[in-house]
Amino acid sequence: MDDCVFCKIVRGDIPSKKVFDSENFIGVLDINPVAEGHTLIIPKKHYRLILDMPSLLGAELVDAIKKVSLDLIKDGKAEGFNIIQSNEKVAQQEVPHLHFHIIPRKKDDGLRYRFK
Repeated sequence: MDDCVFCKIVRGDIPSKKVFDSENFIGVLDINPVAEGHTLIIPKKHYRLILDMPSLLGAELVDAIKKVSLDLIKDGKAEGFNIIQSNEKVAQQEVPHLHFHIIPRKKDDGLRYRFK
């Protein structure tokens, strides 16, 4: 999609700090991180929701999440991590292109994500 911000990042039209690259996914640092190392895993092809992504890409997606998360731990930026993914505006999806947030966590970091 020509006007999709994540498609523009994938094409290189918008600069980003890439930390991961595979055949079908990239990992880039979030421009508004909630913690140091906050990374987005984005499919290179435009899928609006996780329901739109072919299941065959699931293993590559999990490998991308695992690689970035392990790197954050090895680099001392995380002791643990949250993986957050939202579908549709009602679920707080802000960009209509499938993406996963990897949020590095450390003890007593003050971050909360629990639902009411």
